[in-house]
Amino acid sequence: MRAEEISAWVEQAQAACASAKDLDGLKVVRTAHSGDKSPIALASRALGSMSAEEKVVFGKLIGDAKASVSQFLAAALLKLEAQRDQKILLEEVVDITLPVNRAHRGGLHPITIIKNEVSDFFIEQGFSVEEGPELESGWLNFDALNIPPDHPARTMQDTFFIEPIESGMVLRTHTSPVQVRTMLTQEPPIYVVCPGRTFRADELDATHSPVFHQVEGLVVDKGITMAHLKGTLDNFARHMFGPDVTTRLRPSFFPFTEPSAEVDIYFNNRWIEWGGCGMVNPKVLATCGIDTDVYSGFAFGMGLERTLMVRHGITDMHDIVEGDIRFTRQFGVGL
Repeated sequence: MRAEEISAWVEQAQAACASAKDLDGLKVVRTAHSGDKSPIALASRALGSMSAEEKVVFGKLIGDAKASVSQFLAAALLKLEAQRDQKILLEEVVDITLPVNRAHRGGLHPITIIKNEVSDFFIEQGFSVEEGPELESGWLNFDALNIPPDHPARTMQDTFFIEPIESGMVLRTHTSPVQVRTMLTQEPPIYVVCPGRTFRADELDATHSPVFHQVEGLVVDKGITMAHLKGTLDNFARHMFGPDVTTRLRPSFFPFTEPSAEVDIYFNNRWIEWGGCGMVNPKVLATCGIDTDVYSGFAFGMGLERTLMVRHGITDMHDIVEGDIRFTRQFGVGL
């Protein structure tokens, strides 16, 4: 071993570090000039067979050589890492002038969006959501709700009857049969909302459709009064139309509620009829097996199309039912 050889090893390592083209090449250089089989490593192990005087001389030379090689490798590593990062920035840059994907995402219909919103609101108030069949028995759709056989709602002008007529089946004219089903199968207290599609023999025009959607609410519990109904409707209206909306109840008549009322809202500087409501008629409660001496209840029902039209200033029902994506897209995907 000579001092000239050690100097030559250092020069070779320096040259190899300078000529490395990438990080993989630098790994090869590191193994060749500082690995276990490199000349410097072999020389370091050979120190054990030297005399004490030679150990002092060559030990210092080999130590200095190792330090120099480590410096060359570290400098080369910093340089090559910087080159790699710069290359990545250049190759992975986003060309903002390229055309984007203009395909439109699918989404929920605005009626479905508002139905989900209403359901979520009442779930937060402690209600549950109940659904039922659209093809319903006449008894559940009419008789159980105290609608007599000679009531106008039973005529062909209002109801879609299913053949054969003797089957007594109809396309439900409201979601109230779901309330009846609930009272027949659940013990009070009952707090439910019933959203769903309903059917009546109306012509499609700017404000009517033969197929439309309702959400009805039902509460049956001890000590329920009109005050509870009014508070529930006030809270519901504020959620749907904003904190400044005003509600009022006008006396009306429905066979399944007594007393009954129409619900109006004062919105956009005018009074608008929103839905119907009232205290559940004791005859309906008794038909469903509920003790009217213990329990009372209230019910209400609103059209979802009416709610959507009032809230968003829609003037023509055709926009809602005809499926024009230019209309539905403005409500977002609703997912």
